[in-house]
Amino acid sequence: MSKLFHSCGHVVGGSLLIAGTMIGVGMLALPVATAPGGFLPSLSLYLICWLFMLCTGLLVLEICIWMPKDANMITMASKLLGTPGKIVCWIVYLFLFLTVMIAHVAGGGDILNEIFNQSLTGWASKVLYVAIFIPVVYLGTRSVDRVNMILIAGLIISYILFVNTSIGHVNISHLKRTDWSKAWFTLPILFTAFTYQVILPTIMNYMNRNVKKVRLAIFIGTSIPLIVYVLWEFLILGTVPFEGPNSLSEAAAQGQTAVIPLKAITKNPHLFSIGKAFGFFTLTASYLALALAYLDFLADGLKVKKSSWNKLWLCLLIFVPPTVITLVYPKIFLTALGYAGGYSCAILFGLFPPLMAWSGRHYKHYQDKTKQLFGGRYFLTILIIFVVSEILLETVNTLIQ
Repeated sequence: MSKLFHSCGHVVGGSLLIAGTMIGVGMLALPVATAPGGFLPSLSLYLICWLFMLCTGLLVLEICIWMPKDANMITMASKLLGTPGKIVCWIVYLFLFLTVMIAHVAGGGDILNEIFNQSLTGWASKVLYVAIFIPVVYLGTRSVDRVNMILIAGLIISYILFVNTSIGHVNISHLKRTDWSKAWFTLPILFTAFTYQVILPTIMNYMNRNVKKVRLAIFIGTSIPLIVYVLWEFLILGTVPFEGPNSLSEAAAQGQTAVIPLKAITKNPHLFSIGKAFGFFTLTASYLALALAYLDFLADGLKVKKSSWNKLWLCLLIFVPPTVITLVYPKIFLTALGYAGGYSCAILFGLFPPLMAWSGRHYKHYQDKTKQLFGGRYFLTILIIFVVSEILLETVNTLIQ
């Protein structure tokens, strides 16, 4: 019985780490970013992005099987794509790290300030938010896993309370507007919201490289956020109007999360309190998982052992630069997420996995029995075309703005 509990515990813990990585800063931005397209177009894109990222996640799992223990994205890119791939991986990964962590600090600090009824200054709330969780990441995977379970439990409870409290405020007429021409430009935020591959090398080691368990954790861990996202989108787009005062358009212009306009529209203090709690649990679960993944990435890339001293300065590299940038540019939340998803997530977790799988399968000739995703060259080509199209779309959107 104890072995069964330990085995299930690993799957549950891995699933929750994946879900916690996904249900994070991107979720709070989703209704704001997707509002111009409307509910039905957003729902369609949710399904497309989930399926695409599920496929690339399984490819990353396949690549992890080929790699030695403790190998991270740098080692993978170096072995499968050579020196050019390694250089691009370093540059893009660091850019992703910076933009996503900036968004977490900005969003987390704002919500922490709301929890304290705006009694803190803007910079103090952000510094406090970061300082609370540095020791958790420093202590390692087991520490993050335990805290993450508490955060996920709080997330689930606050989410259920939010759904129950907010459902009466939904106006179906808000959900009827559609604009497919604007919907596609939300793909960068969606890429960020559905990114979890960053945590897979860490989970692979945490689950003792048990491929079946990791694969099950990927399916469970990615399916939970998809369901949560769709219901969250329904509630926010159905409650908060797209245009006018205290609208989602106004929130986008101010670089705010969806929680802020919700307060003014509903005028329900209980709902807003639940929203604040949900936002805090959501951001922090993702923040810790990503910080842990980046610590492992830097340790692998810099080839340093995770001794007490090395972990200390790695934590400083992870937490200090994003915090400083957020203090200088406090309204950078949505901008950071857009760049993170449109380029970094798209390249690292959309383009790199099929390219590395192609190299490993057809040039390095790794064994077929390790294959985790059906299809050969044609399916990999479809994945590559999709992500390249997204990158071009984001580039065009950036140039015309």
